[in-house]
Amino acid sequence: MSDNPLFQQIQAEVDANPVLLFMKGSAMFPQCGFSAAVVQVLNHFGVKYKTVNILENDDMRQGLKEYSSWPTFPQLYVKGEFVGGCDIVREMAASGDLAKLFEEKGVEMGQ
Repeated sequence: MSDNPLFQQIQAEVDANPVLLFMKGSAMFPQCGFSAAVVQVLNHFGVKYKTVNILENDDMRQGLKEYSSWPTFPQLYVKGEFVGGCDIVREMAASGDLAKLFEEKGVEMGQ
C-alpha cells in the first residue's frame, strides 16, 4: 500500500492537515448535498479545515475509495483518523461525539 504513489499523496494530505475533508466541490461551492452538509457541520463547530475537491482528479477519487475502504464521498479525516461520511458525521455531531473527538485530538473549536 505504501508503495503506491497515489496512496503516498493521500497520506501526505492527511498528515499535513489536522481536519481534512475530501469532498465534491469546495467549502464555498459544494457540488453535492452530502458534501454541503458536512461543510455545514464543520462550520458550526468553527474548526479550521482543508477541503480537497475529488471531482478534479479521477485517480484521486478512485484511490481514496481503496485507501479508506469507504465507497462514498465526502470523507472526513481528523488528525490522521478516518471519521466517516456524511451520515456518520451528522450523527456524531448530534450525539456530541464529534465535539468530543475534536477535543480529544486537540482540534480548536470556536466561532
